[in-house]
Amino acid sequence: MKIGDKIKFDFAGKKKEGVVSRLFDNTVYLRVDFDKDKQKTVKRKLSQVDSKKSKK
Repeated sequence: MKIGDKIKFDFAGKKKEGVVSRLFDNTVYLRVDFDKDKQKTVKRKLSQVDSKKSKK
């Protein structure tokens, strides 16, 4: 996983797609488009986003 990758994550019981904007050891910041709020930043733990992909 690197900056600019599109990934899917769970948000309110649904799968949302976001773009990685910042990446740290245990935290990832995603840019997500919601209906009324475009380009919102969502913070997630790296283990919550996708346990199959590893940070490079």
